[in-house]
Amino acid sequence: MGLVSKKVSAGKLLSSTQAIEVVNKAMPEADFCNRKVLLIIPDATRTAPVGTMFKAIHNQIGGSAAALDVMIALGTHQAMSEAAIEQRLEISHDERITQYSKVQFFNHAWDDPGELKNLGTISSKEISDLSGGLFEMDVPVEINKNLFNYDQIVIIGPVFPHEVVGFSGGNKYLFPGVAGPQVLNFFHWLGAVITTPKIIGHKWTPVRKVIDRAGEMLKIPKIAFCMVVENDGMCGLFAGPVEESWSAASDLSAERHIIVKDKPFHTIVACAPEMYDEIWTAGKCMYKLEPVLADGGELIIHAPHISDVCITHGKTIEKAGYHCRDYFLKQWNQFKDMPWGALAHCVHVKGIGKYENGIETPRATVTLATQIPETKCKKINLGYRDPKTINLQDYANRENEGILLVPHAGERLFRLANPPAWA
Repeated sequence: MGLVSKKVSAGKLLSSTQAIEVVNKAMPEADFCNRKVLLIIPDATRTAPVGTMFKAIHNQIGGSAAALDVMIALGTHQAMSEAAIEQRLEISHDERITQYSKVQFFNHAWDDPGELKNLGTISSKEISDLSGGLFEMDVPVEINKNLFNYDQIVIIGPVFPHEVVGFSGGNKYLFPGVAGPQVLNFFHWLGAVITTPKIIGHKWTPVRKVIDRAGEMLKIPKIAFCMVVENDGMCGLFAGPVEESWSAASDLSAERHIIVKDKPFHTIVACAPEMYDEIWTAGKCMYKLEPVLADGGELIIHAPHISDVCITHGKTIEKAGYHCRDYFLKQWNQFKDMPWGALAHCVHVKGIGKYENGIETPRATVTLATQIPETKCKKINLGYRDPKTINLQDYANRENEGILLVPHAGERLFRLANPPAWA
């Protein structure tokens, strides 16, 4: 099957009828008769009309497929409750127990070895080639074993600029979405070593090459519905072979999700939406805005609803602290045995900086305005502001003064028209 796509001009959104047309063309009912189909979808930390896609696919093949089930591509995020999955799929509980009663819901269990299957190893030579010589090590590739209960994998998810891989979506819903920790930890750290500004919003990154190579190792037939999202709808939908669908969607994402500014800002207030419920995800506010944060400036992650750094990786983050890349690299023996994915997160949030003669010099300051207390912020090496002292209106409409307020931060990437060398 080739690529099936629809996109609309800027400022417009696809109708549900147009989305259904893409589904029906990409998934002819006869092709899925008596086949077991698994839909892999994002958790609640991604903006996308997943329910529109789920309902269209269920309506198209639900009556003829032998099974049509859903797995949440958690990566290392927290498992979703049955009620939360219903909300993600935009269905009521009554619909869940009636017309969708045969659909099974699964959360990916990345930290349960019994739930993983080894697909093989990407050799050290391949890793050297894929990473541009930055690493030379064998990387085992594991994936959720339950995928092998199905005849067809269908990936459904949005494509945005992404700090680890360049653009999200495609095979990223497999790795790290439903993958084991070893390959996950490796490519997250690879992205951190290259640095966020040189990864985010770039298409063919070394990390994407590693993820696509891992994707080749999964031999179950798979297709993807890659959505380009604006507000709560889609401006583009691409369906077909995973890599081809992702490539087309990332091109449109580059057009719609990157905002170019002429000058950097000395103060940025990035408001984390409610879907980011810990700094592990709210860190995206920094990732997407670091390229327009001035040297010596301050970025405030404004998230009064957040009280946790990270439930899954909190102990590692507290032990390591938020630091620039070179802080870890120049003391690697001290940190090399910690989970590399958690270290990568610490680097992404802290941003570009230097570590020389035992002194760390961040390029800019990152401050948390959350429920996380000041003592803890200091412990993890981030700034603190009491969110009650921040009146967002004081920061609005002041771009000409070097102050930027971003109400729904974390998905659109900001860049400078003339970026500095580090970006």
